[in-house]
Amino acid sequence: MLWITDIFWLIMGQRKRTPGRAREFLFGCLCAVLLWSLASAQLRYSISEEINEGTVVGNIAKDLGLDKSTLKDRKYRIVSSDAEPLFRVNQIDGNLYVTGKIDREKVCSDSSTCLINLKTVLENPVEVHYIRVEVLDINDHSPIFQDNETTMEISESVLPGTRFQLKAAKDQDSGHFSVQHYRLSHNEHFRLEVKDKRNDIKLPSLIVQKPLDRETARSHSLTLTALDGGKPPKSGNMNILINVLDVNDNAPVFSKEVYSVMLNENSPIETTVIQVNATDLDEGPNGEVIYSFSNSVSQNILNLFDINSLTGELIVKSLIDFEDKEEYEIEIQASDKGLAPLTAEKSVIIKIIDTNDNTPEIEVTSFSSSIPEDSRPGTTVALINVNDLDSGLNGKIICSITEEDTFALSAPLQDTMFSIVTKSSLDREKKSRYDLTITAKDAGDPSLSSEKTVSVVVSDVNDNSPEFSQSPYAFYITEDNKPGAKVFSVKAFDRDENENALISYHVTGEGSKDSTLISFLSINSETGDIVAMKSFDFETLKTFHFQVVATDSGTPSLSSNVTVNVFILDQNDNAPVILYPLSSNGSAEGVEEIPRNVNAGHLVTKVRAYDADIGYNGWLLFSLQEVTDHSLFGLDRYTGQIRTLRSFTETDETEHKLVILVKDNGNVSLSATATVIIKLVEPKEAFAASDIKSAAKDDEDDNVTFYLMITLGSVSVLFIISIIVLIAMQCPKSTDYTSKYLQETNYDGTLCHSIQYRSGDKRYMLVGPRMSIGSTIVPGSHANTLVLPDRRRTSEEVRS
Repeated sequence: MLWITDIFWLIMGQRKRTPGRAREFLFGCLCAVLLWSLASAQLRYSISEEINEGTVVGNIAKDLGLDKSTLKDRKYRIVSSDAEPLFRVNQIDGNLYVTGKIDREKVCSDSSTCLINLKTVLENPVEVHYIRVEVLDINDHSPIFQDNETTMEISESVLPGTRFQLKAAKDQDSGHFSVQHYRLSHNEHFRLEVKDKRNDIKLPSLIVQKPLDRETARSHSLTLTALDGGKPPKSGNMNILINVLDVNDNAPVFSKEVYSVMLNENSPIETTVIQVNATDLDEGPNGEVIYSFSNSVSQNILNLFDINSLTGELIVKSLIDFEDKEEYEIEIQASDKGLAPLTAEKSVIIKIIDTNDNTPEIEVTSFSSSIPEDSRPGTTVALINVNDLDSGLNGKIICSITEEDTFALSAPLQDTMFSIVTKSSLDREKKSRYDLTITAKDAGDPSLSSEKTVSVVVSDVNDNSPEFSQSPYAFYITEDNKPGAKVFSVKAFDRDENENALISYHVTGEGSKDSTLISFLSINSETGDIVAMKSFDFETLKTFHFQVVATDSGTPSLSSNVTVNVFILDQNDNAPVILYPLSSNGSAEGVEEIPRNVNAGHLVTKVRAYDADIGYNGWLLFSLQEVTDHSLFGLDRYTGQIRTLRSFTETDETEHKLVILVKDNGNVSLSATATVIIKLVEPKEAFAASDIKSAAKDDEDDNVTFYLMITLGSVSVLFIISIIVLIAMQCPKSTDYTSKYLQETNYDGTLCHSIQYRSGDKRYMLVGPRMSIGSTIVPGSHANTLVLPDRRRTSEEVRS
């Protein structure tokens, strides 16, 4: 609740006053409201003490004009060094709540106005707001005397008007609810007088208004009542018993009207502060003066100071701290030794001189441990609060920071708050971490200082492009390289880190005349390893070049490219090439699924390969190099067909791996391998796919057989012509020549096989380096692709 609400209730409480005073009070309140509305720098609320836990003090977000939906994300909180803070702020609704009952007498024991200063902080961006909460006193304590009963001895010769100091009552409440006046029980010899001292202290004194007659009355019994300003007021009583003594009629008199002295804080114990002096005109014991503290002196003063009862010297009893209190007023009492001692009191004012005994304190109130390297100069990294409990020059703080070339301390946001900001541009690649040491030094003599270190990590932004280890690259490759094998590798590095340094590669034919060859190159996007998807022929191609682009994973991404020059080295051999199976990454590997209920002799798949050589070097032989179960599958060594040898049982594995070796019959036999993974599936799962696949394969096999016969005839004719020409050329040179193309007696190889595939509305068949008569050449096929009629599509159209 705002303190305006409290003013309203105070107005209602004045309803019993006169109309004129009520109007004056209302006018004052309206002025206070107008003044409050002008104070935009901070909020001020007021609450009563002892209110229940969870009571709403006010809605800070609403009063400050903050968006409630951003409070949680901006980590809105109260910055406090107290272990148990009195207030908390709700990040959902922006209300300020009381965390427990507040006892004003504990929080502000020595202050008439109890103000609690709160500092609230929001982040992203950083905002600091100051809030004052005034704790209003309620009348929850009654005045209490130190003693319920006191006895006084007064000489009968005392003159009317003589004053006797009484012990003041204490009330833990403050202001209007503290002790406001005293009341003395009715009697004819004494009256009450109240003297106002500093800090709203009222000291009661007993004044003799009529001469005493010991023979008439030996004692007087009085009741002193202390009342506070509550409605109704609370009170406390003390019984006073006055014994009337005889004769001693002169009280001690101090030599000065006012005693004032300066004392350095932390003065050594037993240091003499001041010496007071009082004289008594009486003689004998009635004229001997002894000194003591007045009854009104608090226990705190008694703990700090002591007085020599004989000499009147005021000495230091404990360490004096300027930060606890800057000034002390001590009532000194001088008493004689008469049977009815007479006393006099005098105030001694001690002003404490501050010494530089407190080290500056550094508190980091808000801190960003990580800052992007592209942050502009002037970006705030942290907010720090420095404080020195000393005063004057001893409390004036000068702050400095290390890494002055990169960071700086801004001018104070308030009296003791600084911000750490960037001074220049940051570069994570040069320095990724800064340990900033803030030094706070006061202006005392000697000066005291303290340090605090904060670590700032510079986070990476994508500001570096990938760099290749060399440019350009030059690689040499022998012809007839194995398709799908790594032929060379490029490498780039990025000085950024994490995702910004994660490089991916791709090949581009930009600027190259060999764009068709680039399509046969595959690069590993992560490692930069380049794989040739086909064999290079020195007789066809001797050199080509292309570009590799390295791109990082930053946002936005950066890239660079390098030219790769490739030189083909000649080699006199051609190895068989697997056409099927062929996986997406270029390796000879495939997966076939067949129903578990197929019979023996079922065609699983057909391994297809070709050899660019002619004659015996082009005849291929298939064999099983590795099989998980020899009893299940068989391979036709001439056609490459894989068929089942028996029916499957429940105990058979669901997956089988077959490695097929394909080799030619040259003098130095070359070979290639293919891997077929056969998976057994339930009949229902493979029924539709199996029928369609079987029908397609039967049609394809018929067509393949026809084209193979044509190809075999053509190759045979060319082979015979080549042998005749070769023999004719070699006859004059040697009669012992034996052609390597003559068939061996135990040879049982086969001609190259074909593979059919679809692309759009056409079907294609790869048959190696020769074409059958009447075939159509498809552009970009390198003269080894035949176009076949799409019988399946035609049949489907007829059905529809």
